[in-house]
Amino acid sequence: MSLYANQDAKKQAAAKAALKHLPQGGILGVGTGSTVNFLIDLLPELELKGAVASSEATAERLKKLGIDVVDMNQVGGLDAYVDGADEIDRHLHMIKGGGAALTREKIVASIAKKFVCIVDDSKWVGQLGHDFPLPIEVIPMARSAVARKIVTLGGDPAYREGVVTDNGNVIIDVHNLNILDALELERTINDIPGVVTNGIFALNKADIAVVATDSGIEERFAE
Repeated sequence: MSLYANQDAKKQAAAKAALKHLPQGGILGVGTGSTVNFLIDLLPELELKGAVASSEATAERLKKLGIDVVDMNQVGGLDAYVDGADEIDRHLHMIKGGGAALTREKIVASIAKKFVCIVDDSKWVGQLGHDFPLPIEVIPMARSAVARKIVTLGGDPAYREGVVTDNGNVIIDVHNLNILDALELERTINDIPGVVTNGIFALNKADIAVVATDSGIEERFAE
């Protein structure tokens, strides 16, 4: 029997458990998504100097709580970056981008001293890409060209209609992609002309995963 009433309760528990891994009074990078939204509501406890947001939606949520949103160009680095994931594996490689914020998330994560991933155990998988499609942010004029390249890699690309990223680009979701070597595939897809970035986070993997399971919170590190 689960300790939690529902999935939202799990997400909230993971967010609360992550607080001890985040800086008191520092500058924090903050991701995007439903689990992160629970965390944002708790951030006033940390009395942060400021936060760098990975999306416009996160920035607005932070501002409503009175947290100073800092331009990333004004900071030399971040004490930590905290975000959720659409999938995460035992190597702490992730698929992200269900909310179409993958590029900014990857940029913010790249300057953080540590990456704290907060998830419920439904996001913990044996192999990336098995259940959740891989998002790719693409410059609009290259959408069809990129999709054809993805087919040669064995994936089934689908244009996410009606979605425009904060950067003015589009999203291709790739289904049925066999991600055996996340590091290599991340590099390969990023090298396709027209790709801004893809949702594999292996080069910028998590340092710790705070996972809410039916029996409680688990802290997991890369194998």
